Amino acid sequence: MNKTIKKVSNLNGTITVPGDKSISHRAVMLGALSKGTSHITGFLNGDDCLSTISCFRQMGIEIETDGRNVTVHGKGLHGLKKPDNILDVGNSGTTLRLMTGILSAQNFMCGVTGDSSIQKRPMDRVIAPLSLMGADISGTSKNGKLCAPLTITGKKLRSIEYMLPVASAQVKSAVILAGLYAEGDTTVVEPEPTRDHTEIMLNCLGADISRTGNKIICRPVKELYAADISVPADISSAAYFITAGIICPESCITIKNVGINPTRTGILDVYGQMGADIVLSNEKTVCGERTADITVKTSQLKGTVIGGGIIPRLIDEIPVIAAAACFASGRTIIKDAQELKVKETNRIKTVVEELSKMGADIQETDDGMVINPAGNLKGAVCESHSDHRIAMSTAVAGLMASGETVIYGAECVDISFPGFFELLDSLH
Repeated sequence: MNKTIKKVSNLNGTITVPGDKSISHRAVMLGALSKGTSHITGFLNGDDCLSTISCFRQMGIEIETDGRNVTVHGKGLHGLKKPDNILDVGNSGTTLRLMTGILSAQNFMCGVTGDSSIQKRPMDRVIAPLSLMGADISGTSKNGKLCAPLTITGKKLRSIEYMLPVASAQVKSAVILAGLYAEGDTTVVEPEPTRDHTEIMLNCLGADISRTGNKIICRPVKELYAADISVPADISSAAYFITAGIICPESCITIKNVGINPTRTGILDVYGQMGADIVLSNEKTVCGERTADITVKTSQLKGTVIGGGIIPRLIDEIPVIAAAACFASGRTIIKDAQELKVKETNRIKTVVEELSKMGADIQETDDGMVINPAGNLKGAVCESHSDHRIAMSTAVAGLMASGETVIYGAECVDISFPGFFELLDSLH
């Protein structure tokens, strides 16, 4: 599907964006590992999260879906069964990496694969700590890296203390999930804090997870117990509308019930530094996760430097932040973001490539990019590269570009944000 975006004169309205992708994945996985029935509301009914449901159904978990409401009939920590076929995670790196931690401790062997993009994404960083715990995982070697398809033979695991070489919530979560089955306490040390949805939800379900500084300790428990889980709106999805409301003239947008977990709000901090008009209201905590309504208005942005410890808190939002930086006064430098290279695409390369087509003054660096004020962007023919965040970021940039911007392969937004373009159209 190709999508055409035209320049807008304003954007106004109150909207709700889909549920948090990270939390939706974890709700299904941990619900499956709990005793009893978990009711999930606000679930993200996108392709990635549906891949997680499919995988756990194949392992004997009964899961009912009704739009954004999902019911998971959990069978406990030891209730999964050997699937009849190779598990297919589609395009979901979260499903692959987190599920690897769970499968390492089961009493069966199974294969796990994904689409062509997933089969290029490195799994070494997950396999390394799990192997130290006694896991038996083999993969396919590509360019010196181990990738899917994987074969995982469940083993009795031992506890470890592991220092993450790179801040990664997915690797941390895989080790913690494996730690649920290990003998003794499993400890993960992060170089920088990363999203902690796994730890929050596990504790709500009866696990024993504690944190001291950057050290997370998972103590084994006999069982997890089902609970009702409310999934807030995804700040990574809200980011496109936050950005659009800031850069487009005469605009005011309110996004309801957005998750504002402190490990995810780097974009709000950066836009605050850049001078954005952002107000949080109706703040509350549900199932351990903080939420708020976010209201943004047209703002005069100034350039900034983005790097260091804030990067893990906004890694998924960097493509759309780059789009916003094109309209700031002064230079914006994004650094320490090498992790962008191992996403659905090399997002340093694809962001620079697509924004450059529109006339952006943007240069690629080894660990990020440098963006200078571009004046006016112009419409162009852009490629999504089958990457949902590239497609949505170019769409936001297109709102401020003269002429028409055409995005090829725009259907990939369904991975995380079904209905994105319709919701965008509703604001103007």
